[in-house]
Amino acid sequence: MVWNGSAVFGDLRHRYVAASVEWKGEARRERFQHECGNDAIRGATGAKARPFRIDLPPRYGTRFPPVGADAEMGACCGHRRQPGARLFYPVEINTVGRPRNVGWIRAAALLYGDWGTSKAYVLGLGLATIGFHALPHFMAVCFITALVGINYIWVCKFYPNGGGVYSAARDHADWLAVVGALLLIADYIVTVSLSSLEAFHYLGLDDAEAQRYTILAIFFVGFINYFGPKHTGGIAVWLALPTAAVVLVLLVSGVPHLGEYKGEWPVGTWTDNWFQFVALILALSGVEAIASTTGVMQLDKGSTNENPSVVSTASKAILVVMVEVVIATGFLCVLALCLPADGATKHKEDLLRYMAEVFVGKSFGWVVGVTFALLLLSAANTAICGLVAVMYMLARDKELPEPFTHLNQFGVPWVALGISTVMPIIVLNIAPGVQALADLYAIGVVGAITINLGSCSYNNKLPMKGYERWTMRLTFYFMALVWLSIAFHKLHALGFVVVILGVGLAIRSYTRKMLISAEPSEEQKEALRKIEAERLERLADLQKAADQQAAAALPAEDLSDTRILVAARGRTPALAFAMEEARMRKARLFVLYIREVRVNIATDSDWRDDPQARALFEYVLTEAKGVRVRPMYSVSNSPAETILDIIGVVEANMVILGGSRRATFVNLVKGNVITAVGTYVDPSVRLVIIG
Repeated sequence: MVWNGSAVFGDLRHRYVAASVEWKGEARRERFQHECGNDAIRGATGAKARPFRIDLPPRYGTRFPPVGADAEMGACCGHRRQPGARLFYPVEINTVGRPRNVGWIRAAALLYGDWGTSKAYVLGLGLATIGFHALPHFMAVCFITALVGINYIWVCKFYPNGGGVYSAARDHADWLAVVGALLLIADYIVTVSLSSLEAFHYLGLDDAEAQRYTILAIFFVGFINYFGPKHTGGIAVWLALPTAAVVLVLLVSGVPHLGEYKGEWPVGTWTDNWFQFVALILALSGVEAIASTTGVMQLDKGSTNENPSVVSTASKAILVVMVEVVIATGFLCVLALCLPADGATKHKEDLLRYMAEVFVGKSFGWVVGVTFALLLLSAANTAICGLVAVMYMLARDKELPEPFTHLNQFGVPWVALGISTVMPIIVLNIAPGVQALADLYAIGVVGAITINLGSCSYNNKLPMKGYERWTMRLTFYFMALVWLSIAFHKLHALGFVVVILGVGLAIRSYTRKMLISAEPSEEQKEALRKIEAERLERLADLQKAADQQAAAALPAEDLSDTRILVAARGRTPALAFAMEEARMRKARLFVLYIREVRVNIATDSDWRDDPQARALFEYVLTEAKGVRVRPMYSVSNSPAETILDIIGVVEANMVILGGSRRATFVNLVKGNVITAVGTYVDPSVRLVIIG
């Protein structure tokens, strides 16, 4: 697709784009109307084409005022000029959205890393605190897990661009969204500490050794995440499979021991049993992680970026894990009550390993220990990534200081990562031991889930069915009661979450005061607007000159069928070679700049806010004399997948990439873009590596 010319005009709410689109030698004029956001540009003929997204931010009309002569649109697109609008030569830099590359299998694996690990410590803690009266409490926890899972399928349906507590609560009030996000941060912090500590208990270490190695493991996970590891989702998938197999073997091997069942009916008052039940609600944060990633989930068949739907992807991920966790945990609860009483209460930190030793043997106990240790460490890694994503999201929306959005050379928010690594270690030293950490665990995630469900069920703008809304409201009331019970019964947990909320809201208040104090005067705003207008006008003039030179040197009828795509982050040899190759072959050239952001949430993208991208585009439009060139911009967590997507969109038949100079260790952790593109690119596309 080649854009020969276009005009943009309108007020703050509507943009009209008229374009002459050339598609495989055929040209015709199409009009597109953009409603303050994203639209899809498809092939101008009947040819089937992949959707291509252009991003027009809502602030476009105010931050970048139109420049040039005031003129009627005339015959350009057949519309009358809007009052106050000006005609100018547009800067055609297409912004490509982040790829939706999280399928249901990967999402399910990440969810299983949280829900699946719960059985590793919930059973042991239940037997240690309640004894052999715990079966009804365990069954109630399984029921609540299923109920919350069903509610979050609906949450994902109504928030396909990110349905975590922050997004849902933001529809009501900003402060409520921040409180929900801070509660989620509290939960993630304890998740990292508890999961890492339990991992080393399952490896057979005592409390002191487990705590020492846990600190080292958290530092190591933070160090690995500094490089923005690519294979986290794949590791979660490969760990979920053997874990499910191990659980199945445990269930089968425990059947002959059902005759040794020692379960008893609960004793004590209803209040006592209620608080005992509440203490077992530990691992529910996985659904919040899933809901937060709907913005990067694969779309359902038939849906588009403009009308997204991830119901199928989210439902499969949640239902598969929910069924396994509820059924397997329920049966394991029964088998746990078949274990010897003295041994079961002594192995609250590694009960499943002890169960494997009793039912099968020592060797299988070691297999279970290693398997669950790896899964627990994977859950800790997922929680650290979740912490980074939440902090980055808050800072992006000016709720936390701007340094939280600073990226290292690998696209990782390094300030947020540092805090996400240090905070769990501090909590681990303040509350050592599995029981102490478990006491702090539930209050954060239960609070976040409560706010999310309440925000959704009382949002009348969401097109919910009656049974969905009332089911969600009843679940909201129940979870609110659970949260109040935890706060009343465990004052140290309440103190922990109050500290997190207090510090977080204080930082938010400070950030807002700094923003207000740094607010420029009207004269300064006008000067900034003029500077931005001059920059945009300069870029527009460069593009106009480049287009005119290319049209004079290379008429449309002389263009070859070659379409060259080059991915560049600066003035690289690959870019120079691509421009020379396009000039020699009389080819169309697409220059793609990818800003890598390694967070697992949907991210905004605007090339105007990226000085490196803007400098590159100025250079390209200045130097690419006689070449039909179109700059492109993307913010992505997976450059290889973005390049592969763009190859299909622009129908490139030659791709030029620069060679990687990264160390072997970095390529091992992060993945190699050239290798990934070369593996999956269509064989008909020529791949050229420079350097």
